[in-house]
Parts: sequence; C-alpha cells; structure tokens
Amino acid sequence: MEIADEELRRPVRPRVGRTGFLNCVPLFWGLARTAALLSIDLVEDTPDALAQRLLAGDLDVATVPVADYLLNRDRLVLLPGIATSSDGPVMSCAIVSKVPIVGLEGRTFAIASSSPTCGRLAQLLLKRQEVEGPRYVTSSEDLRAALQEADAIALTGDEVLRYAVDRAARGGLHVYDLGALWRRWTGLPFVFGVWAVRRDVAARAPHMVREVHGALLAARDLAMTEAAELARRAAEWEVFDAVTLEHYFTRALDYSLSDRQLAGLTEFARCTGHEDFTVDTTGPSAVFAPIT
Repeated sequence: MEIADEELRRPVRPRVGRTGFLNCVPLFWGLARTAALLSIDLVEDTPDALAQRLLAGDLDVATVPVADYLLNRDRLVLLPGIATSSDGPVMSCAIVSKVPIVGLEGRTFAIASSSPTCGRLAQLLLKRQEVEGPRYVTSSEDLRAALQEADAIALTGDEVLRYAVDRAARGGLHVYDLGALWRRWTGLPFVFGVWAVRRDVAARAPHMVREVHGALLAARDLAMTEAAELARRAAEWEVFDAVTLEHYFTRALDYSLSDRQLAGLTEFARCTGHEDFTVDTTGPSAVFAPIT
C-alpha cells in the first residue's frame, strides 16, 4: 500500500522526555488531565539517558540532571519557570551509608551512573564536612548491590524515598538527605533537574517549544491544585500512603524555577567549576529558550 505524499508530511509530535520516578508523576497527571498527552510523544528513561538522548537528537525537550545541563549549556537552553528542586529535605536524593558520614574518610563511595547531579552534590558536601579521601566508583542504581562493594552510595529515586519514609527499611543504614544538607550549607534551594531544549531546536522550532513549555506549566499548575486527589490515586499503586505522597509532591519538591532556585543553581555552578555561569536571558549565551 502506497502512502501519499501528504501522509508523509503530517506533523510529528514533539518528543518529550521524562523520568519514571515518582517526582515526575505530577507532570504526567497534569499532562493527562489537560489532554496535552495527545499532542506530545512522551518518552520515559533514566535521568542520565534523557540527557544523552536530548543531546543526540532523539528528544526535542526533556528533563535533565542539572549537572548535565551545566556541562552542555553551550548546546542547551532552559525552559523558564519550571524545574525539579527542593528548599530543604527532598526525600529522594541522598547518601546511603553503612557508617556515619564522618566515618567515610578513605572508604569506597559509589555514585549511581543514573544520578550525576546527586553524585556531584554528595562530593561537594563530603568535602564541606572535611571527609577526605573517599575512593569514588561508579555503580548501577541498585542500592543493595552497590553496598556489597562500597561503603556508601549517592543516588536518587523512589528507593531512596522509601528509606526516607520507612526507618525500618533502612536495616541500620545511615541516610543523609542531600537537599537538607545543601540548604543547611548555603541557605538556598537546590535544583536537581531542569527542563531543557537544544539551542538549534529552539531557534528552528520556537512555536513547538512554546507549545511544550505552556503544556508543562499548565500540567504542573493543575497537578498542584489537585494534589490531594493525585496523591490518593497514586497511593493505590505505590508503596507510599496518600499523606506521604502529597507531602512529597507539594512540600518536599518544588516544580518552579524562581529567582531563589536560580540563585541556588548559580551557587552549585560556582562550586563545580562553572564560575562563568550567569543567568543571562538575552543574546547568544542566553540561559532560557527564546519562547516569549
């Protein structure tokens, strides 16, 4: 059966990448409730893989770890006003250790390959607490498997959230919330993930970027107004109760990218060797996609 030329020219949905973690559930809920899912091709992957796929051209817009954004900001621009951050305990990004944090000097410390931002933040905070000489290794996100070879691991995700909620699940392990440690150190929020688009895509398809950006903002806003119902429905399928999930979605996490979050992002950039990072909104080095 031959396909007519007009069939081949039909618009292709924007390819939008999200993680499979619970922290993306509010946006998924909002996209479904606003019917925006009909207008995008939503792709699920790990945070590090989403960054790689965005850079490779497999995705048009994606949520990516802030560490990956900083390394590739010459090729990426942010969508304004939306991110994944915390202004204190985040509950799902932590150091999980067999020993107290001060006892990690000279020990083996694993960094989950899927959590580059979490790992970099952990390294900064260990140095801040004068824990010298850990031997850093890369591991999978399998916490139990990693701790068979290492004394501690930095990772993000739903398993960490379970440890934050259920002390009995820890089995004697020490859990240090990285959002809380960063807030105690700097007094600022920490931005874990940002929504980004490649600069060439922003320049070539500004209308598409505007549409996706608007859909994400609307999805976030609707999810926050329906947080109680969202948490109740999510709790039917998760190991967490509705009260815990509503707290996680609305109190632990912050999906905005305000001046305070940008200040936290700028401080993290400075601490990780990106001293030239500034929140410039105009010109060829603009931080944000030209979507106004």
